[in-house]
Amino acid sequence: MTPLPAYDIVIAGHGSRDPQGVIEFENLVHLVRARANGRRVTHGFLEFARPTISEAVQENIASGSKRIAIVPGLLLAATHAKNDIPAEVRALQQAFPNVKLHYASALHLHPLILRLFREKIIESEARSDRLIRRSDSCLVIVGRGTTDPDANSEVSKLGRILEEGLGFGGSFVCYSGTARPLVAEGLKRAARLGFQRIIVAPFFLFTGILVKRIYAAVDELTPRRPETEFLKCDYLGIHDFLADTFLERAEEAFTGKSMANCSLCKYRVSIVGYENDVGAPQRGHHFLGSGRQNAANESQTRIDFDGAKTHPIELESLNIIRAGRNWFSFPEPERDILQRLVHASGDFSVVDEVFISPGASAAGIEGLARRARIITDVTMVQSGLRRTLLQTLGIEVRCFVHDEETRLLAEAAGLTRSAAGIRRAWMSFGNDLIIAIGDAPTAVEEAIRLVDLHQWRPHLIIGLPVGFVGTEESKERLRRCLRVPRITNRGTRGGSPWAAAVVNALMIRFAKLKSSSCSSSSSSSA
Repeated sequence: MTPLPAYDIVIAGHGSRDPQGVIEFENLVHLVRARANGRRVTHGFLEFARPTISEAVQENIASGSKRIAIVPGLLLAATHAKNDIPAEVRALQQAFPNVKLHYASALHLHPLILRLFREKIIESEARSDRLIRRSDSCLVIVGRGTTDPDANSEVSKLGRILEEGLGFGGSFVCYSGTARPLVAEGLKRAARLGFQRIIVAPFFLFTGILVKRIYAAVDELTPRRPETEFLKCDYLGIHDFLADTFLERAEEAFTGKSMANCSLCKYRVSIVGYENDVGAPQRGHHFLGSGRQNAANESQTRIDFDGAKTHPIELESLNIIRAGRNWFSFPEPERDILQRLVHASGDFSVVDEVFISPGASAAGIEGLARRARIITDVTMVQSGLRRTLLQTLGIEVRCFVHDEETRLLAEAAGLTRSAAGIRRAWMSFGNDLIIAIGDAPTAVEEAIRLVDLHQWRPHLIIGLPVGFVGTEESKERLRRCLRVPRITNRGTRGGSPWAAAVVNALMIRFAKLKSSSCSSSSSSSA
């Protein structure tokens, strides 16, 4: 076999708010370096710690590296491994075209990781003074939890492999966040299965806030279930098996054997419930972890927040609107919304039609601060939202109206597609939403029904549909719906541009507040 040309390695980790987790990651990098046969091994983080991935790559390049394997320091391939790190790699390759950067796959369920996980389970059993058969024990594996169903399913696959391979009476999977069931609920469900022993095994590389929360959840449940023995398994930690797996992944990047979980990847194929993610652009969002992206982000903040790149015609229009009537009777957030609606409609009289419930604008801004999803009834509203602001603020927008599942739900339940899309938002995401309706009165009616009958409490409902059939009635019912913050208007006027204008006004207001806060913090630090 022809030997591989020389290459060096960068291990790209996520980073942690817990200093102990960062130290453990760095110690594993030291172990990889010691076993790398003289290859240069550096490391970087997406966020929460330095150096950044960009800094680690540039350190290798400055030391003479011409070929670099960038290995995700991650167990499974989800958003970080599929979007965030590749976005960094792509930008670095463009910046350094004379250096060959090869991106490796995540660790996945490598046989060495399975062996290491088995060791941790056996060690936890050995620490108990009770002798209980595996057939009377349940293994609870706690994954990180992601928005990628394929990555989440790998945790379930791990549970099944270990249940059968080690002879457990059962296994159960839960997650520390994003996916369900969450840890506390998962442990309760596992306890109800009636096993004498439950072994809780975090599928994590290192310690950190989430691992400590997992152990705390076990400690909280243990005294409530005295009939069941709970054992806390160690996370994977620093081990030769992990170091060798990283080195194998780095080599695979250059031999062409690097594998990713592509067959059921939501970005490549249409997965039930994730159809809109097919072909989504590969875009990173961890700005705080990259000096390069952070600088770009700050520049974008100035562009969008201060209006430096606002089109001259729009600026002139807004100046005319501000001078066109007395606005001093309106507080600032509501003033922004009304001025944007005048701009969208071309009519000052729209101000007299609009209803903004007390605290509605503040509720919308709070939702944006929480990165609440924005749900629209039609794609025209979605298209009217400012993309640069959405990207800068990290806000996701969803419109279900054209999804196959929406069609099936609409036909089965006798709803319009717009109304079915609103119901799907309630079913899928709960309360942490901002609803922007600009076309369909039936979507407004469905939102009100869910609020009244099912205690739905989104941060804000914007109901500004246009038309003559049911439009005035739906908006009047929304105005009288006291259980939720709302923005609507009287009459038949409205439309997608109006709904988008309200959301844009809220985003611009929040962006300005955020920018001012950052500037104040910088001044204080200085």
